[in-house]
Amino acid sequence: MKTVVVKGNKRESLGKKESKLLRAQEIVPAVLYGMDEPIHFSVPFGELRKLVYTPNVYLIDLEIDGTVYPSIMQDVQWHPVDETIFHIDFLRIQDDKKIKIDVPIAIKGLAEGIKAGGKLKTNLRRLRVKAFAKDIPDSIEIDVTKLKIGMSVKVADLSHDNIEFLDEKSNVVVGVQITRAARSAAGDEMEEGEEEGGEETATEETSEE
Repeated sequence: MKTVVVKGNKRESLGKKESKLLRAQEIVPAVLYGMDEPIHFSVPFGELRKLVYTPNVYLIDLEIDGTVYPSIMQDVQWHPVDETIFHIDFLRIQDDKKIKIDVPIAIKGLAEGIKAGGKLKTNLRRLRVKAFAKDIPDSIEIDVTKLKIGMSVKVADLSHDNIEFLDEKSNVVVGVQITRAARSAAGDEMEEGEEEGGEETATEETSEE
């Protein structure tokens, strides 16, 4: 997984008033957990754009007052009206402890069902996994080449070295559905077959008379 650097500064004072002043300057209050004591700090919103406006997930070298803490972004609280971050939580990474993180999926291949008139539907864009940081990939690749209409890939069907998938095993990640056009075409073919069969029966009855 790729790593990005985010720089912040320790907060000298806490409280709602101080947080409001920071947000007015486009600076976001934040906390780093996973330590003996959490570190309260602030980070300019510009430093966070590369993390929040992307489908990708990154490991983070969080630099606070010159000290670097390997971490991940754990929770983001958005303002209910404005597109601004109200607060953000980070979690420090330790080499000997597994972490839980959402990893995006990457669809690979052209499904057979699409060639037959079906439509690919992706139900999950990310998968919750548990692993050591060094084993987490940039994305979970799913090959849909062999999927026919009506077939799907569930969480239970997935496997990846040194990774545990935490979503419900029965959850469908991606599948191929029949489209209205394909269903309509199939219905028309059935009706034509029934009509042809009816004509043959009538002919047979006439010849017997």
